[in-house]
Formats: sequence, C-alpha cells, structure tokens
Amino acid sequence: MTIVHGRHEHLERQLWGLRRQSCPPDAHVVVAMDDPHVEAVARKHRGGWDLHVAETSRHDGHLPLAAARNLGVDVAARAGADRVVLLDVDCIPSAGLVGRYAAVLASPDDHLPDVAPAEGPTVLAGEVAYLPPAPAGLDYRDLGLAALTDLASPHPARPVLAADDVRPASDLRLFWSLSFALTVRDWHAVGGFDEGYVGYGGEDTDFGQRLGAAGGRLLWVGGARAHHQHHPTSSPPVQHVDDIVANANRFAERWGWWPMEGWLEEFAARGLARRTPDGSWHAHSSAPG
Repeated sequence: MTIVHGRHEHLERQLWGLRRQSCPPDAHVVVAMDDPHVEAVARKHRGGWDLHVAETSRHDGHLPLAAARNLGVDVAARAGADRVVLLDVDCIPSAGLVGRYAAVLASPDDHLPDVAPAEGPTVLAGEVAYLPPAPAGLDYRDLGLAALTDLASPHPARPVLAADDVRPASDLRLFWSLSFALTVRDWHAVGGFDEGYVGYGGEDTDFGQRLGAAGGRLLWVGGARAHHQHHPTSSPPVQHVDDIVANANRFAERWGWWPMEGWLEEFAARGLARRTPDGSWHAHSSAPG
C-alpha cells in the first residue's frame, strides 16, 4: 500500500522494483492524495497484481497522510488482504522485500526462539537505506535493482541486520512509516493511524506509542531492505512548520512528552515558532505553510 501526492517518477521506480520481486504482491493499493494523475501512472506501470486505486482530498489545505494510510489498509482488507506492507512512495523495494516480510509475518515467533511469544500486535520494520542522486544522465533503473544496495547508505540511528536476522526493537520512538508490515488483525489492534494528525509530522511517533499501549512489539527485520530515492530536503523542514507544531501539541497532550523536539527548537531559533506560557507551541503566521 502506497500513498501518493506528486512524486510520479518516484512511484514509477517503486513499481519497477515491485515488478522485480522474488515474491510479487497479490495486490497493490495506491491512495492518491489530491492528485488525479496518480491512477494513470499506477495502471501504466503495474505488474501482474490486482490494482486498487483510492482517492482522498486535502484537509483544510493539508495532505491527510494518516487518514490516507488508514484508507489504504481498509481498501486492502476489503479486497481480502490479511497481511499488508506499507511502503512510502519514495522507497524502491529490494527484490526480497515482499517475500521476507511475508515469511516473517507468517510466523514471527519462529524467528525469535529465545523470546517469549507476544500477546499483543506485532509490527515488522525493514531497513531503509538512502540513495545518493543518480549519476548524471542516468536513472536508478538504468543501474539495476541489485546495484542500489551498494549505493544506498543505512540510517545511522537504526540497526543494520543480516539478511536472516530478526531483532526486537527496544525503543518504539524509532518506528517510522517508510517501510513496515503487519497483519490486518494487528493493524486493527493498534487502531491504525490517528487521523487527528493532519499533514506532516508526528503521526509515525504516535503510531509507535499506540503499538506499545496495545501491548505490542516492533521487530527489525533483515532482508527486507528498501532504497529511499534522493530528493531535495530542508532541515528543519520549514515548509511544514504549521503541521509540525500542531501535531507536536497533539502528541504532547496525549503522551506527556514532545516529539520532533529538535525541529521545534530550530523553528524557535529562526523565529518561526515559540513556546507559549502554558508550555505549548505556537507557529507564527509568517512561517512558510
């Protein structure tokens, strides 16, 4: 399941990777967020799987990332899926990603012989490694899927595992939605994403806390690597300051601590946000939207 707004070439490359899976998906759900051109891209570059395209609109001008993911999993479940992989549109899956997720989801406890079976929901997270820009005049597809493994750099804050390794995560704050998998049953046990988070930021960290509150666990899974396509970024992401401030306030009110604290402090240093007397954050109206 993939949510998309723009990034049409990124979606094309993701579909290129999906067509090269050692274990192809049975179905692909694409949720177009306020983008009428996504369906044509998905149909043109699809593989032999069933394709389901759903559409959703902006919410007060903001992209509904959390709600779009919930919609996508609902569509997959209605189509008969019992296991789902959620993959960010920026990610190109390695050839074994779908198969590895499917194998571990089928019997996660078999991969953890020294760990007591979980009573709550289980979420799997594969490695996401970051690609540099493609060489001048070339596309990632020109290099071949296998070559991307040598090009991409692992995230420094997350473990790098052997292809057959599975490891329980000790810190649920490290959950992210770039690439993860779970059963539909466990999705409902967590409750999906909180749709009160609108736009960018915070909904991932909230999902991790919801997983913990449901008595669940996050497992790092080797052999399910995704390659994150390069695109320009800003740090802090000033274009999302309003979303981040609003979502951080929502999170802190629920969980009692602040997510994205480094970004909030950087916004404050730039005059884009400030702490209010009651301890909450406020984005200045002059901040980029």
